[in-house]
Amino acid sequence: MQTTFIDNLIYFTDLLGTIAFAFSGVLVAGRLRMDVIGVLVLAAVTAIGGGTIRDLLIGATPVFWIKDSHYLLIIALTAIVGMGVARVYTKMPWYILPILDAIGLAIFIVIGAQKALSYGTNGVIAVIMGCITGVAGGVIRDVLASEIPMVLRKEVYVTAGILSGSIYVFLLDFGTGHIAAMFVSMLSLLLVRIPAIFLHLSLPAFNLNKDEHQ
Repeated sequence: MQTTFIDNLIYFTDLLGTIAFAFSGVLVAGRLRMDVIGVLVLAAVTAIGGGTIRDLLIGATPVFWIKDSHYLLIIALTAIVGMGVARVYTKMPWYILPILDAIGLAIFIVIGAQKALSYGTNGVIAVIMGCITGVAGGVIRDVLASEIPMVLRKEVYVTAGILSGSIYVFLLDFGTGHIAAMFVSMLSLLLVRIPAIFLHLSLPAFNLNKDEHQ
């Protein structure tokens, strides 16, 4: 019974992350005035791109959205509803997209690490798989949108993901229950990422242009 509850919780949490990331893809597509197909593509790659790469790397094939088509249905519905919402609220605050991205990242880091562990990886690989799950979809989205991916900018982004994934793995090793470990891990990412968004916190940039300092 307990195992079934945890499995269902992980599944529905994963769907929530799918919605958050898909909607962020819709917003980017709308900003670039893409057609319906473009909206669906950006929503899909953002939502399932990272998980697809993760599954291929750990040998979880066929990948999750081929086994369970509910993911594609959720993405399509999110794209349709998202286009309607974006048309009604044409002037959304600037922070909506990064917050949605943070929510999706918080969820997918945990989901990715959890799935990697279930396939027998060690903790370090699980954290890496969690980060891939969380950031790869956004990277593909930003590349298709001709933008520099968040993961390559100065923002506190991947750092927050590594911290969150490490906390999740550590808590499980320490004997903490799955639900508590998920909650603490996701909360830790949001507590780092959201203040960084509003306070414009970033890591030091690597700069070889000496002329700027003269």
